[in-house]
Amino acid sequence: MLKHGILGLLNYHDMTGYEIRGVFRDSLSFFWQAQTSQIYRELKDLKTRGWVTDVTVPQQGRPNKNVFSVTEAGREELRRWLREETFELGNSPLLMRTFFRGELSPEENIRWFQAMHAFALQALEEMKRPPATAAAYEQIIDNPQRAVYWSMTIEYGVLYLDMLRRWSESCIKRLEEVSHENPAD
Repeated sequence: MLKHGILGLLNYHDMTGYEIRGVFRDSLSFFWQAQTSQIYRELKDLKTRGWVTDVTVPQQGRPNKNVFSVTEAGREELRRWLREETFELGNSPLLMRTFFRGELSPEENIRWFQAMHAFALQALEEMKRPPATAAAYEQIIDNPQRAVYWSMTIEYGVLYLDMLRRWSESCIKRLEEVSHENPAD
């Protein structure tokens, strides 16, 4: 999936690997994490596949930089990927851990859900940043109408985090009820 994310970004405009990393950090990180080494590894693979090209730009007093561009074959691959109708739920480490939490005490699980609740609240606070970043990127790309999809993605992130916040509150309440009904011996 990372390769398609990179193709999508390069479809907006040419970028260096460093600039791609910045976009992931500033606006995509709430739903997709990418390390610098992963990005450069994918760029190498994308170039091998003929989906991107690069041009070395000399710089004074700094290392030369490689600016990557998507090829027409890369655009075709991006569109092919976008047309896939896959709506799978995928693996969820969070739900796997929740499923087996009965092996731990209710008190320990309450603390875990409290930490989850705190995480959701903090992440919701941080979600105030992506709309401003999306607005800034909207000025850079050649077709600002694409930004509507960015706002849809941000909305999904906010709704997901709010669900996580509400779900963790519900789990805490249920565990507190269970621990009062069946106090430890």
